[in-house]
Amino acid sequence: MVASEDTLKQVMADVLGVEARAIGENTSVDTLPAWDSLNHMKLVLALESEFDIAFSGEESVQILSYPLIRAVLAERGVVFV
Repeated sequence: MVASEDTLKQVMADVLGVEARAIGENTSVDTLPAWDSLNHMKLVLALESEFDIAFSGEESVQILSYPLIRAVLAERGVVFV
């Protein structure tokens, strides 16, 4: 699947209640107070829906930053342009 990084950033922004431009290489659970456990689960579900994938339990707990999310999606065949 080919996707835009803007799409990924917008999904994250919508769930986390921030502007998409606030999402970047340093975005993680440690840098965004809104990224709590409940919003993390919402984010996992939103990403699965948007990119038509299902994360494993291990992946779900690993994707704690924008770069990690992008990397796991890439492993699942999502190509960012």
